[in-house]
Amino acid sequence: MNIISIKNLSYKYENTKALENINLNIKNDDFLAIIGPNGGGKSTLLKLILGVLKLQKGTLENSLKNYEMGYVPQNTNLNMDFPITALEVVLMGHKISHKKLFGYSKEDISCAINSLKQVGMEDFADKKIGDLSGGQRQRVFIARALCTNPKVLFLDEPTASIDVKGQQEIYKLLKDLSKFIAIVVVSHDLSVLLNYAKSVAHVNRTLVYHELDDVIKNVDIENGHLCEVELLTALGKTQICCNHEH
Repeated sequence: MNIISIKNLSYKYENTKALENINLNIKNDDFLAIIGPNGGGKSTLLKLILGVLKLQKGTLENSLKNYEMGYVPQNTNLNMDFPITALEVVLMGHKISHKKLFGYSKEDISCAINSLKQVGMEDFADKKIGDLSGGQRQRVFIARALCTNPKVLFLDEPTASIDVKGQQEIYKLLKDLSKFIAIVVVSHDLSVLLNYAKSVAHVNRTLVYHELDDVIKNVDIENGHLCEVELLTALGKTQICCNHEH
C-alpha cells in the first residue's frame, strides 16, 4: 500500500531546476534507498516530502500525519559537551508532553526507554551523549525519531562519520525496523543496496527508480543505460563511488 505518492513533481531555486518531473511511490513496507550525486536534488526531495519546502509543481499525496514521519537528520545540532543523557535526548522527540525534562511523566519515560530498547541502547540510557561512540549516538538519534511511533522513518546519510562496523550495525538495525515501519535512507554508501534495501531511487534532477529484485534478474549492460545499481549488481561489488549521472 502506498503511503506517499509523488506525481510530476518539479522544483526550482530561482532560475535553477533542482528537480524535474519526479514520480515516486513509497509503500508502507518499503526500504527505499535514495542515491545520487551531491547537488542532484536528494535533500530537496526529502524536504518536500517532509513539508519543509512548499510544492511548486506536481502533486504529493501523503496519508500520514506529521508525527507519523520520523526524521533523523545528517547533522544533529547537539553540543556533545552539553551534559545531557541518552534518555533525555530521546525524550526530546516525544510527541505528547513537550515538557521540560523534569516534567516528563512515567509514561513518557517508559516510551523513551522502549525506544532505546528498540535500538539496543537501553543500557546506555543514563550515559552522557558525548561519551558515546558515533554509532551509539546515531542509535540514540534513531530512538528519538522512533519515540513518536512513526509509520515511516527518513534518514539523511545515517552512517556518515561512523566506522565500518558501526555502519553495518546501523543498517542491520534499519533492516530489523523495516519489518514494522517503512524506511527511507538517503545515502552515498551503495553497500546498503545489495544487503539491505528493497528498492532504490537515483536522483539527479530527474529520478530513476529500481526494484532491486528486478535489477538482479534483468541486468542489461548493452542498452546504453547502465546506472550504479545495475553496475553494482552485475559486478557483485559492495561499494562504488556514486558519481555516475543518468
